[in-house]
Amino acid sequence: MARSTVRPVVRLKSTAGTGVAYVTRKNRLNDPDRLVLRKYDPVAGRHVLFREER
Repeated sequence: MARSTVRPVVRLKSTAGTGVAYVTRKNRLNDPDRLVLRKYDPVAGRHVLFREER
């Protein structure tokens, strides 16, 4: 399967400061801004905001 620059791999880092990160892909055409998702942080033991790193 070909990799595309339209859907790059992005790393989401926890805003709780625990160092936990998720890796996902995003559509750059639909979401040109940095991605922010609310996901589970196993170190913090709760759902927190994860922001896209560059």
